[in-house]
Amino acid sequence: MRGVNADSHSVTPSAPVPVLARLAVPAGVLAAVVGAFAYVAAVDPNEPGHYPVCPLLRVTGLHCPGCGGLRSAHAFAHGDLVTALHANAMAVAAYAVFAVLWTVWVVRVARGRPVRIEPGPVPLWTLGVLLLVFTVVRNLPYGGWLLP
Repeated sequence: MRGVNADSHSVTPSAPVPVLARLAVPAGVLAAVVGAFAYVAAVDPNEPGHYPVCPLLRVTGLHCPGCGGLRSAHAFAHGDLVTALHANAMAVAAYAVFAVLWTVWVVRVARGRPVRIEPGPVPLWTLGVLLLVFTVVRNLPYGGWLLP
């Protein structure tokens, strides 16, 4: 941040932000994610009545890309990676991507460098196509192994 001196209209640099203050937002995001996983670990989504049913599944009988995500998170939080992958493989991949992006964020913030994650159209379209293919395949007869 810079301050402007009203008398001379010159710009004077302000004191640098301490590392711990810069890490507050990434720490808050991590705390929220850990809290969400702790809740899902404690409140089993395999027990009926704890969570709402997916609206797409209820109306159409089709599994969306997120179906099984809570069961995946529950299994992941309990260290059961095989069950987590079976419940929703894309969710497990998303956990890994989050961990990598969060680590990059923390390292860059700790070093005082700007954080810019600006995916272009190719990665975004690739992600969209991947989610679409995952959704279609898991709803086909031969894609039953992807169902939660």
